[in-house]
Amino acid sequence: MTNWAGNVAYAAGEAHRPESVEALRALVAGGAKVRALGSGHSFNEIADPGPGGVLLSLAALPAGADVDTAARTVRVGGGVRYAELARRVHAHGLALPNMASLPHISVAGSVATGTHGSGVANGPLASAVREVELVTADGTGVTITRGDARFDGAVTSLGALGVVTALTLDLVPAFGVEQHLFTELPLEGLDFEAVAGAAYSVSLFTDWRDPGFRQVWLKRRTDQPLPAFPWAAPAKVALHPVPGMPAVNCTGQLGVPGPWHERLPHFRPEFTPSSGAELQSEYLLPRRHALAALHAVDEIRAAVAPVLQICEVRTVAADAQWLSPSHGRDTVALHFTWVEDTAAVLPAVRRVEEALEPFDPRPHWGKVFTTPAALLRGRYPRLADFRALAQELDPAGKFANAFVAALLDD
Repeated sequence: MTNWAGNVAYAAGEAHRPESVEALRALVAGGAKVRALGSGHSFNEIADPGPGGVLLSLAALPAGADVDTAARTVRVGGGVRYAELARRVHAHGLALPNMASLPHISVAGSVATGTHGSGVANGPLASAVREVELVTADGTGVTITRGDARFDGAVTSLGALGVVTALTLDLVPAFGVEQHLFTELPLEGLDFEAVAGAAYSVSLFTDWRDPGFRQVWLKRRTDQPLPAFPWAAPAKVALHPVPGMPAVNCTGQLGVPGPWHERLPHFRPEFTPSSGAELQSEYLLPRRHALAALHAVDEIRAAVAPVLQICEVRTVAADAQWLSPSHGRDTVALHFTWVEDTAAVLPAVRRVEEALEPFDPRPHWGKVFTTPAALLRGRYPRLADFRALAQELDPAGKFANAFVAALLDD
């Protein structure tokens, strides 16, 4: 078994697709080392239990998504993906506050790794979670609800506390969205705060072959004013973020309104996400450093551009999750979609990390990065609290694979 990109082959001794929570409980209780696998859209070994371990795919679990219209919540099963969840929620006249660029990814896996969409007022996907249900090391269930002292460690948890069988998410009334695209936004003189705040969700795209951004995607809620955007020219045709890829794979553009779940993601669920053949890295840093960080990457674009398909720049509001890359700080996120060549990409990854080092970057937990665990430990002020929570719920380290153990090591 491999991850979605094919760059990681799992070393697990066993792989199972339990069809019920009861079967999952028995597998967890009987395993010495266990990791859960969602949609496999991670680009490193975060999901790998290691040699002899048990890899549990959640894809066959009941695909429940129970909407409570009065409370404006939905309880969603651990194997459900965002595209399916969004359709069910929308059918009740409700919406998720935000979505990532890919609707193909699992809800549980996304929030566990700190995945996000965009928008200066929009937190990561985990910010919608109000309750998490876990199967812990002995096969029993634990439910942790917002307000519990452990809650901010329990959602973005890297799979280190147990297997997530369900999440309860906050919902909002359904809303419409239009996508307005612009081309050739200069880096020189960029008013980043004005650009990033120009719509409900904003994404900037560049291939770093030249300074500036090739595309800007504004996702405007139709119940909010149409923003002026004087800094770049409107696109005249639909575009794909990756040069040369067909725009038919993307959600509707050119100001054509549509429901939130058909506009907030960049890609349609029925098409291959992004370019398909790729590796990904992402670094999240304080938003106040956005412009300086962009100029720092611009200075090394000769090392980055040859192995880059596209770079996306987004914003994320601060959240309280202890291991969230957006913990405690309004964030700018620089996402790199690389070519599918690990040996060629890793030197560029290291150059990016060196360029961003002055700005206290936190890599996305599910992407390719080379930042040492010892350095990462200093970037999460609540790591000691998370270590104590992992000791409470998983005292023998059943869920602490090599990736997690390196982070939690003193």
